[in-house]
Amino acid sequence: MEVEILVPELRSAPLAEVVSRLAAAPPPLVPFSDPILDFCAGFSQAIFRDREASRYPELAALAFWMRRAELVRLRGEFEKMARSDTVAVPRGLVFHIPPANVDTIFVYSWLLAALAGNRNAIRMSSRRAPQSDILLRLWREALAAAAPEMAQSTVVLSYGHSDEATRALSLACDVRVIWGGDRTVDTIRAAPLAPHARELTFPDRASLAAIHAGRYCELDEAGRAKLAGRFFNDAYWFDQMACSSPRLVVWVGDAETVARAADAFWDALAACIRRNRFESPAAVHMRKLVFSCQAIVDLPVSDYRRDPEATVLRLESPAFEPREHSGGGLFFTARVDGLKDLVPVLKRHHQTLTHFGFDLPELRDLAARFGGRAVDRMVPVGQALQFGRFWDGYDLLHEFCRFTYCESQAGEMAPPRG
Repeated sequence: MEVEILVPELRSAPLAEVVSRLAAAPPPLVPFSDPILDFCAGFSQAIFRDREASRYPELAALAFWMRRAELVRLRGEFEKMARSDTVAVPRGLVFHIPPANVDTIFVYSWLLAALAGNRNAIRMSSRRAPQSDILLRLWREALAAAAPEMAQSTVVLSYGHSDEATRALSLACDVRVIWGGDRTVDTIRAAPLAPHARELTFPDRASLAAIHAGRYCELDEAGRAKLAGRFFNDAYWFDQMACSSPRLVVWVGDAETVARAADAFWDALAACIRRNRFESPAAVHMRKLVFSCQAIVDLPVSDYRRDPEATVLRLESPAFEPREHSGGGLFFTARVDGLKDLVPVLKRHHQTLTHFGFDLPELRDLAARFGGRAVDRMVPVGQALQFGRFWDGYDLLHEFCRFTYCESQAGEMAPPRG
């Protein structure tokens, strides 16, 4: 079968040729070498300068995260991982399968693998948003001017639902990275990996925000507007469908204080939406309406509220939110007396907890209470979509490296056993 090569050049090629090209590519680069840093920093600048890209805040956020200062900071963290008896080396070829609903995740996934020195193959969906096409255009332009070792280290391709292509690329890779939910993970896992290869999976996840009602009430009007703006970015950038976007808002405090805080918070969010002139398409309104009606039937929903423009729709439910969700500005809400009350109700699929009003010891205590059974990230409101090396419980910089053990001289040998 033929696949469409999107980067570095737009053409069709037989699958066997693509796999052969990846296998014959030059050896992996040294982690955080100058060619990698120079290319990534240049790509960041190209996104910042591009007029089309400037229309999309998520592309600006990506460019900001790829700027040279951030790459140097990541290199410092990588160097802190070093031990005197090990050498961190790339794993080889990383096969990325990003989701179709988050337009920038393929670059974030590629970036950490590339910084670790790996070669990369990225399978893109044919259902690409304008943001993805902008990034691919800028990527081709940047690679054309890049060092040869960078230009030959990445292939971005597209093909239909082909078991043959996925199987061939899976057998050729050293790491397979699957984004996009439970069904995608189950489907791709039908394609075997080489015995030495490893797999990172990012299945269906849901996220929430926890707000200390008493400390929220202490904010002045400017502080409430600022927090609403940050929450808006977390929830509305990807139509609330990113795995880290909050779908549940948990208020912590007594009932009277929570009632006052919640009224003020949702009013501030509605005002923020009006300032941003954000409008949901009619199809999104209908999807939210249908979903909320079904939730009222199926769940113990005790209250239903929406703002006049219907951009914020709230369902109060002590059952917390289901794994399925309509997106588009629908929030389940609940109240608890303390953070520890989240422990028995959050599940393994809960990924990111954005928070306001809690200090680090409180958050560390909550993480210890979860014991790995729920929540992989706890970040302030406004940072839900800020990608990092720690994601879904993985340290991605670590996962994209092999560690070769080196001992300089033999010590006293232990006597054999048995």
